[in-house]
Amino acid sequence: MQTFFTNNQKIKVSLTGNEQGSGNHSNGHHHHNLDKVSAAGLLIAMGIIYGDIGTSPLYVLKAIAGTEVINEAIILGALSCVFWTLTMQTTLKYVILTLRADNRGEGGILALFALVRRHARWLTVPAIIGASALLADGIITPPISVASAIEGLRIKFPDIQQDTIVKIVIAIISILFIVQIFGTKKVGYLFGPFMLAWFSMLAILGGAWIAKDFTVLKAVNPYYAYQLLVKHPGGFWILGSVFLCTTGAEALYSDLGHCGRGNIRISWVFVKICLLLNYFGQGVYVMSLNGQMLGDKNPFYNLMPEWFLPFGIFIATSAAIIASQALISGSFTLISEAIRLNFWPKIKVNYPSDQKGQIYVPSINILLWIGCVGVVLYFRESSAMEAAYGLSITMTMLMTTTLMAYYLYAKKYNIWGIIAFIFIYFCIEVAFLIANLQKFPHGGYVSLIIAGIIALVMYIWIRAFKIKARLTEYEKLDKYTESLKELSSDITVPKYATHLVFLSNAGRASEIENKIIYSIFQKRPKRADVYWFVHVDTVDDPYTMEYKVMTVADDDVYKVNFRLGFRVPHKINLYFRRVLEDMVKNGEVDIRSRYESLNRHNVIGDFRFVVLERFLSYENELPFWEGLVMRAYFFIKQYTPSEDKWFGLDSSAVKVEKVPFIIKAIDNINLKRIPWATNGSGQTNGH
Repeated sequence: MQTFFTNNQKIKVSLTGNEQGSGNHSNGHHHHNLDKVSAAGLLIAMGIIYGDIGTSPLYVLKAIAGTEVINEAIILGALSCVFWTLTMQTTLKYVILTLRADNRGEGGILALFALVRRHARWLTVPAIIGASALLADGIITPPISVASAIEGLRIKFPDIQQDTIVKIVIAIISILFIVQIFGTKKVGYLFGPFMLAWFSMLAILGGAWIAKDFTVLKAVNPYYAYQLLVKHPGGFWILGSVFLCTTGAEALYSDLGHCGRGNIRISWVFVKICLLLNYFGQGVYVMSLNGQMLGDKNPFYNLMPEWFLPFGIFIATSAAIIASQALISGSFTLISEAIRLNFWPKIKVNYPSDQKGQIYVPSINILLWIGCVGVVLYFRESSAMEAAYGLSITMTMLMTTTLMAYYLYAKKYNIWGIIAFIFIYFCIEVAFLIANLQKFPHGGYVSLIIAGIIALVMYIWIRAFKIKARLTEYEKLDKYTESLKELSSDITVPKYATHLVFLSNAGRASEIENKIIYSIFQKRPKRADVYWFVHVDTVDDPYTMEYKVMTVADDDVYKVNFRLGFRVPHKINLYFRRVLEDMVKNGEVDIRSRYESLNRHNVIGDFRFVVLERFLSYENELPFWEGLVMRAYFFIKQYTPSEDKWFGLDSSAVKVEKVPFIIKAIDNINLKRIPWATNGSGQTNGH
């Protein structure tokens, strides 16, 4: 595809001959693909996104019954709360409403933020809080799910030591993180059949117990939830345990890009029915213990006939392993979006398959693994993890509600409907947050500390980006065109390269950063036959691969702007070579060496890339807070890949040059000159 502008000096070309890959899909076609339902898609959805919410039956009723004497009214009220939480939170808010807010097929709180950020700057705050809280809770999800399942071994092996269980849990979690390298498409196909067996088992076991006492179904009536929360002393605090049944809803939204909206909505109908059958079946069992203590019993495992127990433990363990996948894959998506939004350092992101939304982030995979192992070693038992779990995810849900309300407002939905949405979900989620606050001293502080650290990094990165953008000075490129041409032909200056390529942040074709001019003319005069200034724009369409070329001075100065989709790796070395091939074919540039002996033999000239990396100069008079932010920014940046690696440049042809980042130069220095004293013989008296 080639499009020529009216100005003959500009050319816009697709880097691929594949029209489908150019990112120019119509919006209707995009939504059709997102809503498409297939058997393979349903299987992948089953394997990837329902692990967390699907394994909640392992610990929800156990956490609700707790150590109190079992009371039928409490259990019916709790089951009513579970039913309406899954209906209002997971089904209505996320599956029906929030899944509509996709950013070109991608989901999650940062995708939602990308859709509304232009409307109000303050929306950055809920985006950072929500994203960091979601990542933090993702560190507790694998340990609590796997530990809850493995502890079922105690039913068959009562003498098993806790240290042994801890080692098994760590081993399983480690294998799960190793599997991530193969991509979530393969993981989804592998896990899908297991989760189908899991949900089928939940439905059958629960249904068998419901058949023993159909009266449990009256818990569907919200009156029982009202009675528990309002009338029963201390009943409100049970919401902290009830909330565990919906913690995976946010991960469900984050994984929209992996599975598609249609597959999620259809599969959720089946998943929700299976979950409710099991919860109500457990309710029948727990109410049969009316007046007794639950003790060490796990209602989930007590639904099983004794002969089925080994199979049940195996399937539950498999499902618990898969439970971690929802938050892990959701975390990868979240970090990828954070990088695009300048919320996170530029780190390596892999795309293991051609499946849309398939992402693997090696450094985050390692950090999540370290965090999960640390949680297992710190809490050791699932009951301790239950006390810490869910506090930070309530923060994420509140922030999603805030952003979603603004999205509905921006899309001009009925204002009364928006007000009703805000009122209903703020009431529900604030109630959950208050109930979960009791978990703070019992371990909830762990997830909040982790969330705080992640939020701090995000704040530093976005704040530093804004400071740099505000203070970066740009010059008109045509102002230096003659100077560049004169330097190019000045044989008194040693030639630096035949083709000198600078990576530029200047998006406008007519501008260039002051620091590049400083590097060419002042730091060390860099004479080249041809100067190239290359800029990269990351756009929201995932597969766009286009570029524009502006000829500033024939055979001397060129500006190249790449437009790359957010899923396209930044292999600038490869793409720039393609640009040169197109320009040579069109007769726009001669890339042969300008050395006479080499030019006669048509030898291609040498290319050298210059990447300018800033450092915090001592010549600064910074405001205290901005100085603190920039120092933290440069401290973190030293542990992230350099610009040349991020842009995929050949290291042998790259010069990384340090330039000072001067926010405000120190002025008004009170330095006084004094005369040099001499003795009678004319010699100095100084040392």
